[in-house]
Amino acid sequence: MNKKGQASGGLITGLVMGIAGLVIGVIVALVIVSTLTGAGLLESTSNSVTNETGAYLNVTGYTLAGASATGNPRGYTITAVWNTTSAVLYAAGNYTVSAAGVLTNASTGDFSTGNYGVNVSYTYTTDGTEEGTVGSMSGNFTSGIDEVSSKLPTVLLIAAIVLILGILAVLVGVWQRMKLGQGGL
Repeated sequence: MNKKGQASGGLITGLVMGIAGLVIGVIVALVIVSTLTGAGLLESTSNSVTNETGAYLNVTGYTLAGASATGNPRGYTITAVWNTTSAVLYAAGNYTVSAAGVLTNASTGDFSTGNYGVNVSYTYTTDGTEEGTVGSMSGNFTSGIDEVSSKLPTVLLIAAIVLILGILAVLVGVWQRMKLGQGGL
């Protein structure tokens, strides 16, 4: 076989093997990250806050101090809310806590307007360092795949052009060999 045929065959083979290797590598990485995320191997930490002062109960909401904790704070459970001046314990139906850790008035009763100073005790969960890292990796893979998939039509177009040019180079090489084999003018 001549050098042109070998060069174009090597280019096409390299292109196909490179794309296949990239796809296989991404799939393996996604399987590993998905397994780590869903397996429950990584531990979360349960945190308790007792008697957080300076809180208030109104319709706009008070963000709990635990909401700014490191490690993806979540799963807030209020254990007690009481008035700062009279120490009256409020029933659970009088307040709600959101997934973001915002304590809000849920009552249409006595403290539906204005700020009512309360103390609050609650628990919440945070991720460990490893779980946070795996969460970040998962997010990065997702955004990376979105970025690559937006450029995939361009990459496939370039690959198709290279493939067509490679086939043309092989055909020209075969045509030249056939022409040289004929004894002609």
